[in-house]
Amino acid sequence: MHPSLAVGLVFAGCCSNVVFLELLIREFPGSGNLITFSQFFFIALEGFVFEANFGRKQPTIPIRFYLIMVGMFFTVSVVNNYALNLNIAMPLHMIFRSGSLIASMALGIIILKKRYAVSKYISIALVSLGIFTCTLMSAKELSSVSGSSEDEDSISAFLWWLLGIAALTFALLMSALMGIFQETIYKKFGKHSKEALFYNHALPLPGFLFLAPDIYRHGLLFRLIQVPLVGLNLPIMWFYLMMNVITQYICIRGVFILTTECTSLTVTLVVTLRKFVSLIFSILYFQNSFTAWHWLGTFLVFVGMLLYTEVWKNLGFARPCGSQKAEKKKQE
Repeated sequence: MHPSLAVGLVFAGCCSNVVFLELLIREFPGSGNLITFSQFFFIALEGFVFEANFGRKQPTIPIRFYLIMVGMFFTVSVVNNYALNLNIAMPLHMIFRSGSLIASMALGIIILKKRYAVSKYISIALVSLGIFTCTLMSAKELSSVSGSSEDEDSISAFLWWLLGIAALTFALLMSALMGIFQETIYKKFGKHSKEALFYNHALPLPGFLFLAPDIYRHGLLFRLIQVPLVGLNLPIMWFYLMMNVITQYICIRGVFILTTECTSLTVTLVVTLRKFVSLIFSILYFQNSFTAWHWLGTFLVFVGMLLYTEVWKNLGFARPCGSQKAEKKKQE
């Protein structure tokens, strides 16, 4: 597939996925488990057929390593979903998760004893400041909307918001730890992205049995909202869920194609721009509250991410997509 088509898949799939996700959680904020299960099941089913060849193909990386990876991946997904039900708005959720650079650098220094260039530390400082600005402004806005500090409901809402921030922080650190674990595994066994994609989505499926009551309950709730179409009343929430699953698959496949066809710099830049487009669309289309301080925080986050990837220094020298030569890795 031509790289430009892969870029189109990333933008079309990932951006539209955010739209359908917000349509779902605006109506049912606690439906994250049902959404995640549907995504995992669809991707696992596709991988079982086309990657595992109906179970006949043995994995290159031993299953025990995938089990550790899956435990981390499953935990991050569930915690991020629950955060949306803890007074965390979608724009703040998207910005906060951009702080993966902070967590990755911190754990890289602590666990892998890495050292980074000065520009890397500056970029992390910008991202940290941007996230802090957005978090602080959201906290003030929540307090002003909820009422006075003496109001019991206001205190309760703020405590739930703090719990949501703690959940997002935990998910960031766990995600960074998973990245470090994957890096060590891939160095030993080689990179097998499609295989990892399948097992990361197939192995956690039994874990959803513990969430079955919640998944079933929201499945019933999805049936309550129906819209007339061609003389029939159709459950619109199930349509949103189906489109969310399909666009999630398109998004992941597009990123995978980019990693095989383009330089890592190009992939990072495309994913970063996709996040920014999704954020802008979410704010404008869904009329989420966003102040000038939020815009400043968003600007700092994305400038920091671009500085981290050294776009300003290397963009003019990056090899085009589809180059047969492997990108030479820089030592940090």
